[in-house]
Amino acid sequence: MVLLLPDGEPDSRRRPSPLSYAIQLPFARALARAGEGDGLAVHVLRYRCRGWNDADAHPAQDAAWAADEVQRRYGDVPVCLVGHGMGGRAALRAAGHGAVNSVLAMAPWLPDRTADGPEPVEQLVGRRVLIVHGTNDERTDPELSYRLAERAKKSNRDTCRFEVHSDGHALRQHRSEVVALAADFVRGSLFARSYARPVKDALAAPPPLGLRMPLAAGFGRSLRH
Repeated sequence: MVLLLPDGEPDSRRRPSPLSYAIQLPFARALARAGEGDGLAVHVLRYRCRGWNDADAHPAQDAAWAADEVQRRYGDVPVCLVGHGMGGRAALRAAGHGAVNSVLAMAPWLPDRTADGPEPVEQLVGRRVLIVHGTNDERTDPELSYRLAERAKKSNRDTCRFEVHSDGHALRQHRSEVVALAADFVRGSLFARSYARPVKDALAAPPPLGLRMPLAAGFGRSLRH
């Protein structure tokens, strides 16, 4: 099961815009197609409100609720949390749920520090973690996702991070490569498939190499070579 977590805003208790949900549907369909032969199901989460809202961390709470629902409805199936922007932070934060075995955070919105100190990483232990960030992202700082990955790698070797050179927050410029990378990671994590060589190398490499892995143009056309 993939739970896809949309982007949002730092502070807002308004209901989410339908657009934030709709934007994720093409990506959800692409992941579902990639995992169709394995029986992969993909659901886009609808948040209660559109903001993170400081210590309330509403999207992370919603992600944990959704993982509970997966267990209630489908039993003991592994879950990959996939999030973009604020959804990336929610995926990382909710990773400690017992159903979650992997996390993919794309252009995650991360604060430099929270009121309680650095963004937590202990919940990532025992999970496969992939962070993807465009180097030209002007909305969420790529350096902050690198720092979090660096801290996470110290206690969880199954952490890697890819940089999409010249791409921005929406990761549109290299969309096909990002989708292929996401699909490879999801299938490898949920169904014990062999990861593509670049993903294997990134997981095995020490910092900074495995945390600044460039996403090569054409990734996905010859994944196993």
